[in-house]
Amino acid sequence: MKIRAAPGQLWLDFWEGTEDNTCTVIHEKPHALVTSKGMGARSLGRVRPNGVIASPILPEPPPLGKGPSMPANLTPEEAKALDPVESRRQRGMAIAAVTRIVQKNGQWIVPSQTGNGSYRVILNPPEFVSQCTCKDHEKTGQPCKHVYAVQFVVARESQPESADPPDAENHPDTLAVAKAVVAPRPTYKQDWPAYNAAQIHEKAKSLALLHELCRGIPEPQRQTPDKGGRRPLPMADRAFAVAFKVYTTISGRRASTDMRDAEDKGHLTHAPHYSAVYRYLEDKAMTPILMGLIAESAKPLRSIERDFIIDSTGFATSRFVRWFDHKYGIVKKEYDWVKVSVCTGKTTNVITAVEIDERYAADCPAFAPLLNATAQTFTIREVSADKAYLSYENMELVGSHGGLPYIAFKTNTTGNQGGMLEKMFHLYSLNREEYLAHYHKRSNAESTFSMVKAKFGDSLRSKTDTAMANEALCKVLCHNLCCLIQTRLSDFYRSR
Repeated sequence: MKIRAAPGQLWLDFWEGTEDNTCTVIHEKPHALVTSKGMGARSLGRVRPNGVIASPILPEPPPLGKGPSMPANLTPEEAKALDPVESRRQRGMAIAAVTRIVQKNGQWIVPSQTGNGSYRVILNPPEFVSQCTCKDHEKTGQPCKHVYAVQFVVARESQPESADPPDAENHPDTLAVAKAVVAPRPTYKQDWPAYNAAQIHEKAKSLALLHELCRGIPEPQRQTPDKGGRRPLPMADRAFAVAFKVYTTISGRRASTDMRDAEDKGHLTHAPHYSAVYRYLEDKAMTPILMGLIAESAKPLRSIERDFIIDSTGFATSRFVRWFDHKYGIVKKEYDWVKVSVCTGKTTNVITAVEIDERYAADCPAFAPLLNATAQTFTIREVSADKAYLSYENMELVGSHGGLPYIAFKTNTTGNQGGMLEKMFHLYSLNREEYLAHYHKRSNAESTFSMVKAKFGDSLRSKTDTAMANEALCKVLCHNLCCLIQTRLSDFYRSR
């Protein structure tokens, strides 16, 4: 039988059928009183370094009482007088649950529940040595709550698989302290034969694929009539040179040797000078060519990719943004960066479309051009994105391409606009787990960005805006070539 009083009064739980007819009294106060007398950083209810979650017990709860007919209108003082030992034991467990108790020089340092100072406890003191330095132990000579806290910590550390207090089977009415449950981290098996083969032969195969891609670039018409002299390098060789220079991840001067090797292998008609490669990167006509090569390099994977993720990342530049901080009266600075928005596949992490913007550009407007460019080649089944891309137009655009948009909703989203937004919001409301399972495919975008930055760097060497945009596009193009090689070799080793 349970009798619950109003907040701030007593709870009485009676258990029948036991030999001693045990009765437990738990003192409860409103949450505001608990927080007002909290313990600062050691606040109740938080996960502590000892791996447990504290239950909301007041610093001074009343004790447990025993008896067949305990009245329901006991005051805290009367209940405390009935069983002071159990009261100290419960408060000791609360201290052990929410504070960090350490051993130093043979003594245990137990922080005060009020946050003011600490007490020293010796579990097995010699004769005429106090077991605890608190006033309660000095007055009674019996184990205080600090001693019980140390006993509980020692028992828990000696048996980390169990968070039960010592002799828990003899005290069924004691405070239940829950352990923090941590789900095991998922692991994924690596296809090592395919990975090793891809890394060993990647450079040679990347040069061959890049050469084949650049062969289809048309030669632009010259703006001025031919007046003799050295003819400019073909546009195919220029695109190959800038992409290969970024692939090497070294300076233009040091990459000159690689350019000559590519010329010897027939990938270049003529190895350009390193300063010429820098001029090619600063050419605005190179930007649409590189974006076309990115789309073309993703086409071989159109039979594999069905689910796509749209997200953005940044590449640091050599520029600095400076501003004056009026609060501290100093000039602060940080690296400027270029924003790169991509549409990437879930299975192979290939990038199907890319947009280059300045650092403060909004995310939502980049959704439509990325998705439209992807839909020209790929069949779209699902599109995942975070709440920065949430809009009625973006939802409808995914539906018009035959896909389902799994975009995170904002706190003020209602779905009253109708259309695809209303349908997906109802799915989210009725079956949130299923919706989030599809939405969290978005995490593959972070894997794509990690692949690009780990292999080709997370910063840009170029100085001008056009050169930085083209260099970022070259990183994406080289990443797609690596994805093609990895996928091809994975299929080869899987079929063996």
